Amino acid sequence: MRVSILSARTGWHTDELLRALAERGHSGRVAPYEALRACIGSASATLSSDADDLLATDAVLARIIPNGSLEQIIYRVDALHWLEDRGVPVMNSPRAIERCVDKFYTSALLREAGLETPETVVCERIDDAMAAVRDMRDVIVKPLFGSMGHGMVRVSDAETAFRVFRALEMTRAVFYVQRVIEHGGCDVRAFVVGDRVIAAIERRATDGGWRTNISLGGEARAIELPPAWTDIALTAARAVGADYAGVDLLPALDGTVYALEVNGIPGWSGVQHATSVDVAGAIVDRLIARACTRARA
Repeated sequence: MRVSILSARTGWHTDELLRALAERGHSGRVAPYEALRACIGSASATLSSDADDLLATDAVLARIIPNGSLEQIIYRVDALHWLEDRGVPVMNSPRAIERCVDKFYTSALLREAGLETPETVVCERIDDAMAAVRDMRDVIVKPLFGSMGHGMVRVSDAETAFRVFRALEMTRAVFYVQRVIEHGGCDVRAFVVGDRVIAAIERRATDGGWRTNISLGGEARAIELPPAWTDIALTAARAVGADYAGVDLLPALDGTVYALEVNGIPGWSGVQHATSVDVAGAIVDRLIARACTRARA
């Protein structure tokens, strides 16, 4: 099969995917989002990226969607929708990506799926955000759209919170305010592919802080998930409709395991280095299986 990898750039992750495709006898090509070109209204509609005819490919793997204007990002995601509408398997689906990129929507879906999630207030007015801080006392303010732990601020007093919210107000941000959960300085990233957790790591902050992201210096070690935690990770991935996902779990000091976030375009270098699991191979196997199912339909 011929697979197109839509990505912002080439690098370790795309190299791993190309390697996994080649080992299985398939061909892969990295296609940049910025080069997307749609032609509509001619005898035959086309969607391409550089020389890659995306409507003629057997499957598309969506990797990191690059930053851009609102118009650019909506166009890129709409292109993924159009590919699906024309019968091209896209993984993860644009619907899953839209759900995961928005922390508000993800949190709501996780809660509706029956999972424990930290108490969260999402609002646009400073007065409402300040009321949430006064009520919860110790909170983490997160960007609605963001990843790898960047842009998060922990505040526990009203004066600091007000300064943070005033700064965010200047950027017309939505306030996402989440109660701090007391934990042992570590969280868990479960990597889900299909109906399996193929690998899991415990991430621990090296500076004794509360942010455990590997991109911010956190350390990782391989762990075996308890069955109940595996069920939480699988339920979280199903809640957003993801074929593959990085699910973040937070075991609290009181024994409760919270589902924090679901990353629908996850990196996996930390998981792979800690566990030696061939993550790219598992992702490719899932994508090819979907493409074969679509071809037989």
